[in-house]
Amino acid sequence: MSNQKLAQIKTAGFILKPNDPEIKTLYERIKAEFEARGITVLLAERSASMIETEGIPFESMCEQSDFLVSLGGDGTLLSLVRRSYGYHKPVMGINAGNLGFLADITIDDVDNFLEQLFAGVYRIDDRMMIEGCIRTKEGDEKQFFAFNDVVITRPAISKMAKINASIDGEQFNTYRGDGLIISTPTGSTAYNLAVGGPMVFPLTQAFILTPISAHSLTQRPLVLPADFTIELNSPDEKVIAVIDGQDNYKMHEGDILIVKGALEGAKLLHRKERNYFSVLREKLKWGDES
Repeated sequence: MSNQKLAQIKTAGFILKPNDPEIKTLYERIKAEFEARGITVLLAERSASMIETEGIPFESMCEQSDFLVSLGGDGTLLSLVRRSYGYHKPVMGINAGNLGFLADITIDDVDNFLEQLFAGVYRIDDRMMIEGCIRTKEGDEKQFFAFNDVVITRPAISKMAKINASIDGEQFNTYRGDGLIISTPTGSTAYNLAVGGPMVFPLTQAFILTPISAHSLTQRPLVLPADFTIELNSPDEKVIAVIDGQDNYKMHEGDILIVKGALEGAKLLHRKERNYFSVLREKLKWGDES
């Protein structure tokens, strides 16, 4: 567990769940709670435009803030983590719906959490990030970062994907099926879990490789140390690389998807008492008598 603490608690930068103008009432309530404790609240332009108020450019918000806040669900937090990664600011998730795996602070718990924040009773968890690129056969590179997962998949339902996989330059497998998920431990409870992959404790440093609807029963999920470099390509057909379910890249014959662990992780701001296994029990209904 990390012993990191915020250098100061003076300015918080917010983004809001997109396409939800009705979240304005919740935002104004939470903003008032922050300001009552002397914290200046900055709102990113895109979110501000949605609720018809003033905001500042996202980059300026990140630069000026001591920590960042997403108000929405896990998808909102995921977007904020990815977009703000280069600023290395801790990110706090306020869940506007049900308890999430990532955004775990409820609306009613905000004021109590702020009290704990000033008392130093909180955690900053360091979560593994994926650093990757798509290298074309011409040598051009499209770089990206992922928080949950990178998926390489077929472009059409009627076609099977053939994916060659190498680790540190040595080919180790050819996957045939609907595709392959390369997940971080944080992302292990997302798409990876839905297709039968293992859940991995989120502070672990590891890759989880999980085939999607493999055409062979011998293809199983594989957990690898995060210091490996993974290279994927499809030799004879087009495939699509999907980054955190949010960005898509078309790949062509000769293109290579390269994935490795980023040198620095993402920082998530949590309640001190937050317990990962309690979240699993609640989200997955473990132990329910029904």
